[in-house]
Amino acid sequence: MSIRVACLCGKVAMDLHGQPVARANCHCASCRDFYGVAMFSATAWEPASVQMEASEVRTFSHPEKQLKKAFCAHCGEVVFGTNRLGMHVVPNAMLHRGGEGDSHLAWSPTMHLYYRQRVVDVLDELPKYLDGWDGALYSPE
Repeated sequence: MSIRVACLCGKVAMDLHGQPVARANCHCASCRDFYGVAMFSATAWEPASVQMEASEVRTFSHPEKQLKKAFCAHCGEVVFGTNRLGMHVVPNAMLHRGGEGDSHLAWSPTMHLYYRQRVVDVLDELPKYLDGWDGALYSPE
């Protein structure tokens, strides 16, 4: 499987090859703070599966955590982040724009991570891991 995605202005483009490692909504405080969102919906890829075509990319590393994000210097859109495992996490919004027809469904999240740290409840049928992507699951009372 392969998909080409680009930032909003098109100055940063990436080709993603093969299968992603994970597709998830992350609720951890680190992602919320770093990306400025209530939950970070992203797809994780091995770095070798991501080929970037960009002259307008800038990066920012978290001052305390093993997080880094790459963004377009022109439009400011985050094109991927690097998590503590070294995976490139691509925002699902970019994947949805890059697909054709119903192909965006292939990039939909399959789970919630760090649901214990959530700031908003999500009413869906996906598994909601309290911490990370294994271990205990959330169970509504």
